Amino acid sequence: MKKAIVLGAGGFIGSHLVKRLKSEGYHVVGADLKHPEYSPTQADEFLTGDLREAQFVERAISFQVDEVYQLAADMGGAGYIFTGQNDAHVMHNSALINLHVANECVVKNVGKVFYSSSACVYPERNQMDPDNPKCEENSVYPAEPDSEYGWEKLFSERLYLSFSRNHGLSVRIARFHNIYGPEGAWNNGKEKAPAAICRKVAEAADDGTVEVWGDGKQTRSFLYIDDCLDAVRLLMKGSFVGPVNIGSEEMISINEFTHLVARISGKKIAVKNISGPTGVRGRCSDNRIIEAELGWKPKFDLERGIKETFQWISKQVEGK
Repeated sequence: MKKAIVLGAGGFIGSHLVKRLKSEGYHVVGADLKHPEYSPTQADEFLTGDLREAQFVERAISFQVDEVYQLAADMGGAGYIFTGQNDAHVMHNSALINLHVANECVVKNVGKVFYSSSACVYPERNQMDPDNPKCEENSVYPAEPDSEYGWEKLFSERLYLSFSRNHGLSVRIARFHNIYGPEGAWNNGKEKAPAAICRKVAEAADDGTVEVWGDGKQTRSFLYIDDCLDAVRLLMKGSFVGPVNIGSEEMISINEFTHLVARISGKKIAVKNISGPTGVRGRCSDNRIIEAELGWKPKFDLERGIKETFQWISKQVEGK
């Protein structure tokens, strides 16, 4: 039986990844500050501790491990990342985790390490036109991310690649583009746009109003969690290192996205655009490399994935 360690197993993507690995027959060890919030972990072992501390990373990553998935990070949605109020925490906390993890994976001679980077690494200058963002992998340099979160992700990509060159660490790196789905943050200040909009629509009365930050013309693409996990597993099974985009090419403006959620909910909703942090004007995954290298394409279109997500968030709103 193969053994995998999921760092950040208490989070949204990490908790879903634990379930996927268990379904594939892995022995799974999860590690995080906390257990998953919305369902019991399916990990065979779950270690609770702070991955910023070298001693805990040393305990979490054991010898004879086939795969380590490094998803742990200090992160959140636009309200957390783009206000500037959390920059020091974001850079300090996430960098510490990755410095410890990369070193410990070499010490323990781990088989393969997956690092979850982000589309936030891409230069702001290439994402000013909401209709024509440029996010192909080789466009990342000269570097100019729009947030400290993006700068730390780019640093950590280089960290893992340098450990690969100098110490023989087998790494795989993916740049996630707005992963969403059930059992993710939806009301704690760290939720991302899909969950935030679903919550606002679920809370609104029929013929009500939903507030959207910015002019709502900023564009994004969103990828359903099941598609994300499919891509991650293909990357880990193959020899392609990356960095590679994992995202959808189905681009939509935030105002249009809000109307889509309203239609799914069955409500008539008006959109009110207000001042707020928005990030870049346009961002959409460029999937040419992942299609060529892994033969991967998303199976869920946006409407199908949002139906699943809205249903779950609506239940949370009702329960609260």
